[in-house]
Amino acid sequence: MNALPETESDLLRADRAGVAWLTLNRPAARNALSLGLMAALEAELAHLAEDSNIGVVVIAGAGPAFCAGHDLREMRARPERAAYQEVFATCARLMQRIVRLPKPVIARVHGIATAAGCQLVATCDLAVAAETARFATPGVNIGLFCSTPMVALSRAVGRKAAMEMLLTGEMIDAPRAREIGLVNRIVPEADLDAAVTELAARIAGKSPLTLAIGKEAFYRQAEYDLDAAYRYAAEVMTRNMLARDAEEGIDAFLGKRAPVWTGT
Repeated sequence: MNALPETESDLLRADRAGVAWLTLNRPAARNALSLGLMAALEAELAHLAEDSNIGVVVIAGAGPAFCAGHDLREMRARPERAAYQEVFATCARLMQRIVRLPKPVIARVHGIATAAGCQLVATCDLAVAAETARFATPGVNIGLFCSTPMVALSRAVGRKAAMEMLLTGEMIDAPRAREIGLVNRIVPEADLDAAVTELAARIAGKSPLTLAIGKEAFYRQAEYDLDAAYRYAAEVMTRNMLARDAEEGIDAFLGKRAPVWTGT
């Protein structure tokens, strides 16, 4: 069921078995991230954060590409500092919304994912790509270094690989993207939906409380030094052990039965 107004065309939502599929729907523009599309996506993610019927979110693109980055035509139509600041501030809020969403987010990638589109892939918790997908941070080629995509990219892949992408602007193919850790899996394009569906279903079957705790802890501990990370993680596990879902999961494991999650 589509949770968005029928008049909204930039972003589509379809819910399937506890998984919300959000589709960027500007195919003629290669799903470029206009201000309107970014605002719609951020707003829908905010709604999903409170939707107890949804356990996993998938972000996909309509048409021939996943996402070609920011809408450069829209940006050049308003060549002012305030306008540029609005674009990049909106993008930053969107990417942080994905990281802070208490549900896993999977990128379903086909065609190209470039600049802010590559940033979107790097920001999602997981990414499954078609074998024919290609990735780049090509801003350097047009005199605009991909500084904001760099934030997500440098946190998703090794520094040398990130710097090579940023400094050359060259496309990398799906096998290389998997090799450097930008995507988790690559599959034939015909199998892309099935692969994403299978992965999302496996995750959606876990305790939603545990997923939320784990996702938050994953990103927070990565910013700490080793001692602080272990102190924080130990406290998180202690709180997690006191949750009803942890008690249920352990009892179900010991009793050799399927757990029944309550989300508490």
